[in-house]
Amino acid sequence: MGAMEPEVKASRVGRLLAMERLGRPVWTPRDYASLTREGFAKNPVVFRCVKMIAEAAASAPWLLFDGDQELDEHPLLSLLRRPNQGQTGGSLMETLYGHLLVSGNAYLEAVSLEGVPRELFALRPDRMKVLAGPDGWPQAFEYSLGTRMVRFEQQGRPVPILHLKQFHPLDDHYGFAPAEAALTSIDVHNASSAWAKALLDNSARPSGALVYTGEGHLTDDQFDRLKAELEDGYTGARNAGRPMLLEGGLDWKMMAMSPRDMDFINAKNLAAREIALAFGVPPMLLGIPGDNTYSNYREATRALWRQTVLPLVQRTASAVGDWLGEAWSPTLRLSFDADQIEALSEEREAVWNRVAAADFLSVDEKRLAVGYGVSEPDGVLQSGSDEPSAAAATSAEPPEDELPTDAHRSTDELGEG
Repeated sequence: MGAMEPEVKASRVGRLLAMERLGRPVWTPRDYASLTREGFAKNPVVFRCVKMIAEAAASAPWLLFDGDQELDEHPLLSLLRRPNQGQTGGSLMETLYGHLLVSGNAYLEAVSLEGVPRELFALRPDRMKVLAGPDGWPQAFEYSLGTRMVRFEQQGRPVPILHLKQFHPLDDHYGFAPAEAALTSIDVHNASSAWAKALLDNSARPSGALVYTGEGHLTDDQFDRLKAELEDGYTGARNAGRPMLLEGGLDWKMMAMSPRDMDFINAKNLAAREIALAFGVPPMLLGIPGDNTYSNYREATRALWRQTVLPLVQRTASAVGDWLGEAWSPTLRLSFDADQIEALSEEREAVWNRVAAADFLSVDEKRLAVGYGVSEPDGVLQSGSDEPSAAAATSAEPPEDELPTDAHRSTDELGEG
């Protein structure tokens, strides 16, 4: 017999190498439906930013000019006040601005009869597709609803679809949404809220460990029974504060939260500030704690209007005016009336006071400086408001000796005032 080889027994306990690292983050997809669900529908900061900007922009009153003359009544103004049977003008514009802020794109459809727009509708961006022509420019749009599809050819004056979009440096046909720029912060903010909710559901205290100090090991039945009792009797908000009864060599060890674990509150506030920054809303207006750039809410509100709302309204007014104005006159120009915006009343009053105190300016120069047209000697304005100014009316008065007695008295009283 040959020599027997030494017996080698396989060990049931192998060497274990454990490595631990942070898992890869899971980000929300950058499509309109995901941005709407994770941002507008689930995140209060995004919801408030979109609502605040859209409602403020939709409240700006329209002004229509034919050249330099303001028009008080016009079919275009009537169309903007009542765009369709189901919406008012403010409701339509709020929807349009909301689409633009969430998706970066907004679409208006004009229903025309004999070349004149009769109704306006805001179409959902996720259902619209831009079809480029051979030259690369959009030549048509496709709107899908379930299995139905409507094709809008960009022909005629005005064309049936107006596409408003935010600037996108990497896309020729679609815009870039503020919600997409803030998507990372939105995910961090939502995850922090979910973590806080899970902590509250677990009695608002960190998890701990049951340590078995007895002899031997727990059997499988003992382990399963102990786990079921812990889950049923000591987890959840309804069991908060319930005392734990331990027996058989069991000991509870609390796993305290480190300061780093508690820093999720600061991370959540930072994420909220970044979301507000992406939308152009001062954090003070959203109640976000931290350093406030503005000394009071009034200054923050003016900053919101001047830096975010008014540029959005001005760009939209120019686009809508150029689009619809072709149906009536190429000289029509659509704008907005900043004088009727309550948030800017103090700022406008300060401008009027400075201009009124400028003695080196004539009446007409003062009118032009504050955005009104000059007056003619007969009291008729060349542009601006249809109502003649007090200065124009005074300059058009007849000589004093031709005035009746009542006119002499009112003129003297006016001079004394």
